[in-house]
Amino acid sequence: MPLLGNPTVSRIAATVIQRVSSLASHSRRHHRFPEIPGTTRRIEVPTTYGPVPATLYLPQEGDAPPLHVNMHGGGFIIRYPEQDDPLCRYLAARSGVAVLNVDYPVAPRHPFPVPPKACFEVVRWAADHAGELGVDPARLSVGGASAGGSLATAVARQARDAGGPHLALQVLHYPALDLVTSTQEKMRARGRDEPPFLKPWMAAVFHDSYLPDRTLGTDPLASPAHGANDEDLSGTAPALVITTELDLLRAEGVRYVESLRRAGVLLEHHDVPAADHGYDQLGGAGSLIRETYDLIAEHLRRAHFSR
Repeated sequence: MPLLGNPTVSRIAATVIQRVSSLASHSRRHHRFPEIPGTTRRIEVPTTYGPVPATLYLPQEGDAPPLHVNMHGGGFIIRYPEQDDPLCRYLAARSGVAVLNVDYPVAPRHPFPVPPKACFEVVRWAADHAGELGVDPARLSVGGASAGGSLATAVARQARDAGGPHLALQVLHYPALDLVTSTQEKMRARGRDEPPFLKPWMAAVFHDSYLPDRTLGTDPLASPAHGANDEDLSGTAPALVITTELDLLRAEGVRYVESLRRAGVLLEHHDVPAADHGYDQLGGAGSLIRETYDLIAEHLRRAHFSR
């Protein structure tokens, strides 16, 4: 793409991608895990950046369950939280926690730092209004995949720095954690011949839309795995990090794993073999997806029920 990296072109491309994704979402059906019912409730969370819609998934049993707040992926530009409906149903059914799936504001209309700050406000609101939601405010966790993983760890960092709310767990699933290093550099460092799912032009559209001011790229809420942010992560929520063997973002995930390990807050790093970015959204093997979701559910149970 000859105009790769042109911010104006990237913003136009982002708008087109958003419209196409919106049309496609109406024709999609989530057939995965049809045996698992979903008891849901739509809510709207007031934030500084406007109301943020969210869907609350409730477990079949238990009063005042723990709450896990999920941020979906989409390159920081696509609003399609329904992509995580199978995951949210699965976790609510298998772990006994309630899951709040957040439809957070996205770029280019809402560039950095709006998404991570809005997501933190959602988590803080959920803790303050746990009675309305019917959940336990003392048992909270956060998680997300890809861009959602970036937002989840940004929420965990903000919670630490603000002195709360307390988070028992952060789940980072093939997270995007370095928005400074170029895609070309990541591809060279990757050392693989096969093209990754994340193409350079896609990364350029995502990054230019989310970070029109590139000087903000080194902000730890945007690029926690970049070398400039190799700081002590002590006090952040204990972390489960899931990377995938073929992912262009794997190296930054592994770097962050080491930072978490040094801080003593890494619970587990699981690398999914022979899988690429978004494998659970793009027709990956059902057994592989179930294995990963079971791992997340297991960590949620440990974090919230093993006191």
